[in-house]
Amino acid sequence: MPVVTISGMTASGAREVGQRVAYLLGVDFVDQQLMVQAAQRCGVPVGALAQRDERSATMKQRISSAFSTLLERSGSSGADSLTGATGLESILSQTYADMANTEKETPVSDKLYAETMEKIIRELAASGKIVILGRGSQMILRDLHSAVHALCISPAEVRHQRLAEREEIGLEEARRRAVETDQARDAFYRKFWKVDAEDARLYHVTVETSRLGFDAAAEVVASAARLQAAAT
Repeated sequence: MPVVTISGMTASGAREVGQRVAYLLGVDFVDQQLMVQAAQRCGVPVGALAQRDERSATMKQRISSAFSTLLERSGSSGADSLTGATGLESILSQTYADMANTEKETPVSDKLYAETMEKIIRELAASGKIVILGRGSQMILRDLHSAVHALCISPAEVRHQRLAEREEIGLEEARRRAVETDQARDAFYRKFWKVDAEDARLYHVTVETSRLGFDAAAEVVASAARLQAAAT
């Protein structure tokens, strides 16, 4: 089964569709939160994490294994930029706004962030059977022929209403948060890859979740993934 990446603006349904796609395909789903949690779990000496057969490993164990490999390679190469679990957690906790901001210094350099995220996502994708939410995964894996990249879209008013209901906040506050987050996301993609993240040419399939709904949208993406798997 190929790797699937899911992207979309705030409350576009990318997370909900991604989780459903992972369920339909019987594969793992990973997002920023899971990666941060896994980095926190890596607060042990490198190599001390139990090595498990991937077929029985949990998602967090799989990510932790990837992080352990990354830290081992960093240490063996003499690099001192990754300071164990703490360094990984700091890098992975960066928001789109943090990394898109060009006016203030951040604790994580652009180069370190880009290199670390690329290594982590490629490590996770190497074994396949995974759905990855955002973080530039569709760009990092753009040359991976077995990967399927999906974009979720929905009208702004629908997305703002979804966010207001999800976060239990007023519609105006939801609109403000969504606009700020989406502007930061756009700036992030322009800064690192010089692309418009909503450009349909970057994706195999685009699903409009306010019309299809999350379940039907997930079926479309899962079908595309199965077809891709059969063709590769």
